[in-house]
Amino acid sequence: MREALAEAGKALRAGEVPVGAVVVLDGKVIARACNSPVSKHDPTAHAEILALRKAGREAGNYRLTDAVMFVTLEPCIMCAGAIVHARIRRLVFGAEDPKGGGCISLYGIPGDVRLNHSVELRGGVLKDECAEILSGFFKKKRLTSVRPDN
Repeated sequence: MREALAEAGKALRAGEVPVGAVVVLDGKVIARACNSPVSKHDPTAHAEILALRKAGREAGNYRLTDAVMFVTLEPCIMCAGAIVHARIRRLVFGAEDPKGGGCISLYGIPGDVRLNHSVELRGGVLKDECAEILSGFFKKKRLTSVRPDN
């Protein structure tokens, strides 16, 4: 999760929502990415999607059946769906996302037995650190967007 937090730091420095993701296969990091939808002008450029793309290329297969993904924030429904389709074995995330979480907060996509694959879940890993980088980003954003009355 520390590697994913480092990726979130890269997103923060780039002015993106600070979320980072890392994919591990056979004990080795095969992909890492940070949120980049603003800079890439791409609404799908979430850290998880970018990391899955890199991991698929590295593994030579879109099915990552033995891989573990670490993400600083509970994945959204788009990312949760992609994680299921990639057949990720285990998803480990930090902070929950009560407004957009697709894993436990709003939806339970990775564990939905109606889908063709279920993903093991573990949430709350380094939860406070993961939540702090996000809350600090949004607090600063709110402060800088407030304009004095004319």
